[in-house]
Amino acid sequence: MRASIAVLAGDGIGPEVIAAARQVLDAVASTFGHDLSYEDALIGGAAIDATGAPLPAETVAICHAADATLLGAVGGPAWESRADGVRPEQGLLAIRQALGLYANIRPVTPHPRLTAASPLKPELLRGVDLVVVRELTGGIYFGAKSRKHSELGEVARDVCTYSEAEIERVTHIACHLARARRGRVTSVDKANVLETSRLWRQVVTRVVRDEYPDLTLDHMLVDACAMHLITRPASFDVVLTENMFGDILTDEASVLAGSIGLLPSASLGGAASEARRRHALYEPIHGSAPTIAGKGIANPIGAILSAAMLLRWSLGLAREADAVEGAVARVIDRGVVTVDVATSPERAFDTTAVAEAVAAQVAGTPVPASTVA
Repeated sequence: MRASIAVLAGDGIGPEVIAAARQVLDAVASTFGHDLSYEDALIGGAAIDATGAPLPAETVAICHAADATLLGAVGGPAWESRADGVRPEQGLLAIRQALGLYANIRPVTPHPRLTAASPLKPELLRGVDLVVVRELTGGIYFGAKSRKHSELGEVARDVCTYSEAEIERVTHIACHLARARRGRVTSVDKANVLETSRLWRQVVTRVVRDEYPDLTLDHMLVDACAMHLITRPASFDVVLTENMFGDILTDEASVLAGSIGLLPSASLGGAASEARRRHALYEPIHGSAPTIAGKGIANPIGAILSAAMLLRWSLGLAREADAVEGAVARVIDRGVVTVDVATSPERAFDTTAVAEAVAAQVAGTPVPASTVA
């Protein structure tokens, strides 16, 4: 197969983890006989520094022309106090809108070897295998915003808006995933307080009842979900929720795996039934982590597993995706991990060593001597 991938390394540790993901993708291409090409583009703070805008038009054009997009991370303190109000995160929101990426898929499956890295008791992690489907282009993040002065002082406003159509399309994504898994959808909202959540619950109920009667649907308030993710995480299969709730809950769910650096994501558009998704975007769920940028200790696993999702969802290469995921599991089994999940700093490996070990496993070659635990 010949395919093109847009690469948006971004800021902070983004370039480091994306370099690791590319190394593994190169191993896939060499091992399985594919021709993968890359085109680099700017986003976030790096784009602001170079062009003044967090998402240049050239970047959008490159992503539209590619078969898929691989993203690192955006943001950092260097761009937080600009007088013009331009922020790196605006580029992230804008690329989702520009590519029509309305559903973010975030799987959470803790590796048995890493249970000690999680603050939860090991018995709570047994059998945890869930995926969060987060609506990505609606809600409060994309609503009208304002700030003004009044007799009460400065007043800020963020509007949360959802349409029936927006809720329907992301519900279809969640239901398609549930049919391929254990057949259960937990829809998360705040219907006891928010009108948008009451519409959310109404639409999700109708879609599942009318089109997916084979699935089990339950509704859960977001505060209860936050609690149950920690107290009984194995009870979840597919979690469906709106934009801000999904952002918060998936960061919470990262502690199940042991580190936010381990978790991948896919941002998808198009119809739920599409077998392959051109223009989808893949990224680890972590941020730019500027305090560790350039130190060689960033965990590349989330980015590498995001590349595996790219192979499966956008290129239709399920066997190759399985190979990457299996390679990651074997490398973790060997204890070749970064400091965030290592049993001690002395037993930690750097970003490059982990990437080399995964690439070697994909290629079926001996793991480099430097990564033998």
